[in-house]
Amino acid sequence: MASRPYLVFADVDETLINCKSMFDFLRYQLTIRYGADGVADYERLHEGFQRAAREGAAREDINRAYYAAYEGDSAATIAALGERWFTDRDTAGLFIEETRLALADHRAEGAEIVLVSGSFPACLDPIARTVGAAHVLCTRPLVERGRYTGRIGTPMIGAHKADAVRDLLATRPDIDPRDCYAYGDHPSDLPMLDSVGHPVAVGDDPVVQAHLDDRARMSHQNFFTPLEPQR
Repeated sequence: MASRPYLVFADVDETLINCKSMFDFLRYQLTIRYGADGVADYERLHEGFQRAAREGAAREDINRAYYAAYEGDSAATIAALGERWFTDRDTAGLFIEETRLALADHRAEGAEIVLVSGSFPACLDPIARTVGAAHVLCTRPLVERGRYTGRIGTPMIGAHKADAVRDLLATRPDIDPRDCYAYGDHPSDLPMLDSVGHPVAVGDDPVVQAHLDDRARMSHQNFFTPLEPQR
């Protein structure tokens, strides 16, 4: 067991699992529900998201556009399809084993696992259950009368991840952020990685690796961002 309590914050897509859960699930559930028409719907939507990215749309805006596609869908139906998606994908090898095993080692030391993702509970809940995550910080679609409105609260993208980490740690005065770990694969994860004492790069993104290499070469204080409660 660790001498002091700590949290482990982990991005999910291409950090803990080997795909982008939102898009993998979107294709899966549309295909299950509508067959060939669903595949065509997915291709149309996905091309729209890719075109927006090419034209410079902010990741937050693309995230919001993704959830708009669920407007009117039953939240219970989508949650059930999320369970089916996870079972089918996990059979084919969903997890990045190096990360999954690292999280298991942290849990064995007594750490709490926190998933931090722009994805949503339909995809993340079965993943969280499997890795024993204590918390899930994610994008949460708004629901009225059991159906998605097509709107979301705060997209869990970029700096919002660091905000969510700060807010959670503000409720845990027993934990020093310098003792905490964070795992991420993409430059948008850097605010979260810089919010803890032990950042870990997953994969070989050159921007992430260069940033963490620079951090390792320089003083701890130059890069670490203390997580003080907002006033």
